[in-house]
Amino acid sequence: MSLAPDATLADAGEFGLISELTALFPQGEHVLVGPGDDAAVLRIRTGHVVVSSDLMVEGRHFRRDWVQAADVGHRAGAQNLSDINAMGGTATSLTVGLAAPPDLPVRWALDFARGFAEECALVGASVVGGDLTTADQVVVAVTVLGACTEAPVLRSGARPGDVLALAGRQGWAAGGLAVLGRGFRSPRALVEAYRRPEPPYAEGRVAAEAGATSMIDISDGLLSEAGHLARASGVAIDVRTGAFELAEPLHAVAAALNVDPLQFVLGGGDDHALLATFPDDASVPAGWQVVGSVAAGEPAVTVDGAPYDGPTGWSHF
Repeated sequence: MSLAPDATLADAGEFGLISELTALFPQGEHVLVGPGDDAAVLRIRTGHVVVSSDLMVEGRHFRRDWVQAADVGHRAGAQNLSDINAMGGTATSLTVGLAAPPDLPVRWALDFARGFAEECALVGASVVGGDLTTADQVVVAVTVLGACTEAPVLRSGARPGDVLALAGRQGWAAGGLAVLGRGFRSPRALVEAYRRPEPPYAEGRVAAEAGATSMIDISDGLLSEAGHLARASGVAIDVRTGAFELAEPLHAVAAALNVDPLQFVLGGGDDHALLATFPDDASVPAGWQVVGSVAAGEPAVTVDGAPYDGPTGWSHF
């Protein structure tokens, strides 16, 4: 099907757009039946199947005047692939639903799909199906399936005496969001970190193999996610601020906004770094940084031994 450069979704129609989109998604060898039937058919040889779903809503999770369509695709892919990473697994297959206004340019949908496919390619995952419908704003719904060769790492396994460790960049996307929210586009490094996260995709499996006792990805905020680990495991977690190295762009934005740069690290999300607990310092793999400790006590998170009264993360409601 050949579409004019300025064609809209209404011009293309549902099945015309589906034809254009599916051509952008290559299939891996584990895919027996890909897009085009009532359901995909996949094969798995060993291990555990892990599944997660996520939503992105225009105006709530992204703005089209802040990010390009391909960036939205990368972000949608990253937040879902990261959930499998946080279980110690590797994503293999995804389905994506797209609801959008009829006057949305086809080019936007195709650029979104290209960005989504590029992000999935980073872990070798295939887009095996999806759905389209109309809506007043863009809504993206993704389901991701993956596999764990080790036992999946849950949120509920942290024990007193464990250490808390971090893998990946943290606070950069939050700094970029703060910049965009004030109508600026620099420091560019932070803006790009918000537009296209760089999750540490290799580190989930590394942590599982090293004996991580619990793990979570930081999508909403480091302290917020640490709170999930604390409550699920029934432990107290203390985060040490002296463990964090604050990059110069974070200092620059914090100075311009007259805020503490640590708030981006402690309360920021969307970088999709990993937070995990390990039995001791010796078991923490290379590439991970110890940032806190686990103790017995009421499930709670403290910062440097005291309650924290700053922002702890994103709230969806």
